[in-house]
Amino acid sequence: MQDFVRAILATAILLSPYAGVATAEEMPLFDAHIHYSHDAVKQVPPRQAAKILRDAGIRKALVSSSDDDGTQKLHEAAPDIVVPSLRPYRRRGETRTWVDDESVIAYIEDRLSRFKYKAIGEFHAYGSDIDKPVVQRMIALAKENGLLLHAHSDADAIDRIFSTWPGAKVLWAHSGFESAEEVGQMLGKHENLWSDLAFRSEHGSGGSVPANWRAVFEAFPERFMIGTDTFAPERWYYIKSHADFSRAWLKDLPQDLARNIGYSNAERMLEAVGQ
Repeated sequence: MQDFVRAILATAILLSPYAGVATAEEMPLFDAHIHYSHDAVKQVPPRQAAKILRDAGIRKALVSSSDDDGTQKLHEAAPDIVVPSLRPYRRRGETRTWVDDESVIAYIEDRLSRFKYKAIGEFHAYGSDIDKPVVQRMIALAKENGLLLHAHSDADAIDRIFSTWPGAKVLWAHSGFESAEEVGQMLGKHENLWSDLAFRSEHGSGGSVPANWRAVFEAFPERFMIGTDTFAPERWYYIKSHADFSRAWLKDLPQDLARNIGYSNAERMLEAVGQ
């Protein structure tokens, strides 16, 4: 059965818009949006997952999982690549309920006492969710431990995070799915806000960068980074093709800007965490 599933997934990859993209040079990448949850661990064991990342030329990856055991297993298999991030989810299906679940705090506190992380997230919180006690305590723990917040949030929630903790460092998952112009406005408002581009294929469709995205990349050359978002196990089989897709559209940008988005921005962001 597993061989059958892999065969279907392999066919899906061949039909993917990311597949078969030629790359003149294999730029190393920092993937800022990787998940390795319990079901992915079963389907793609840690050593295989580590090989997928290496074969894709992923130099570093910000990894979180539901539950955190997946992140720890992958970190053990590839400590040179994996940058651990603590997700507040212990199982799938908590993306909407965790903000009202006080037991989440005990879980976060326990994991922080046992393992080292660079971030908390990716977490889902929108608007006034940020004002809820559970989320406020999570932000306080990030502050106490000098951790980045990886937020899958709308612009209102991002504003509320910075109102709660003006010194926060926030990675905005999927750039909030906002327009390029709105993303630029948010980056102008918050100097410690970075944006990952996971699932934002419009910025590099067909291997070229549209004028509106090029403008915001050039206005904030140190604030964007790539991400695959392996939210489901089968997404692991797309990591290499997504890396090729990323390299293809990055070649449409000036070399320094391409390097920034490809890996340097994420590296600098993490160097700033805890300072």
